[in-house]
Amino acid sequence: MAARLTDFQKKKIIADYVELGSYNAVAKINGVADTTVKRIVNADAEMQRNAEQKKEENTADILAHMEKKKDKVIEIIDTYLNELLSPVIISRANPSQLTTALGTLIDKFTAIQSASGSDAQEDDPLTASLMEEAERLNNGDQ
Repeated sequence: MAARLTDFQKKKIIADYVELGSYNAVAKINGVADTTVKRIVNADAEMQRNAEQKKEENTADILAHMEKKKDKVIEIIDTYLNELLSPVIISRANPSQLTTALGTLIDKFTAIQSASGSDAQEDDPLTASLMEEAERLNNGDQ
């Protein structure tokens, strides 16, 4: 006969499900069957709603904190972009490092160009900061 789960374990399972959205993933993390996860999640709709609300609050808090640090993020981005222009840095980097840096820049600036052509709000604070930086550079500001 299997041991009963404690209230703490059940709450953790619900919180993990809210975070991951997968019965199988939560089952693996918690060492239970996916049917157990499904039963626990479906049995306690109020706890699930509370966990989802807490996750939304945590996300809002993190985004608010990041917004407060936006100027520092832009300064860091500027510093890194300037360093990436250094011939010494480029000559010391291996091909994998160069490819990763270039791929990241291309991905972000491609997203920036796509987003700037639409009215969609950008949810990613880093991409939003990069968009502002790209606009500043495009306008000839240094």
